[in-house]
Amino acid sequence: MKNVFALLCIAGIAFPYYFIFKFIEANHWEWSTSLFFEQINDNYAMSILNADLTVAATSFLIFLIYRLRVKAISKNQFIKYLVSLFMVGFSLALPLYLYDNYKKL
Repeated sequence: MKNVFALLCIAGIAFPYYFIFKFIEANHWEWSTSLFFEQINDNYAMSILNADLTVAATSFLIFLIYRLRVKAISKNQFIKYLVSLFMVGFSLALPLYLYDNYKKL
């Protein structure tokens, strides 16, 4: 299972950044935050995915804060998962947590 989680960590980095690359490419190699947020809720299908991911990532963040408070994870681990959540996304943060804690679960 650790190998599966490691592969999911790699996929969790590769896929989001691939689509960021494609977004920038489609917009003539310029980043536009306003265009990004305009298109993120462009239709109901995207809104469903956006809402689902927001709830899942928020739940994971609350879980991490709880695990830090009960001293189940160290401050350094918390920072690692927090950085992965906000710099890449839930697609990296959850598999990374599962990779690190597989035998403890």
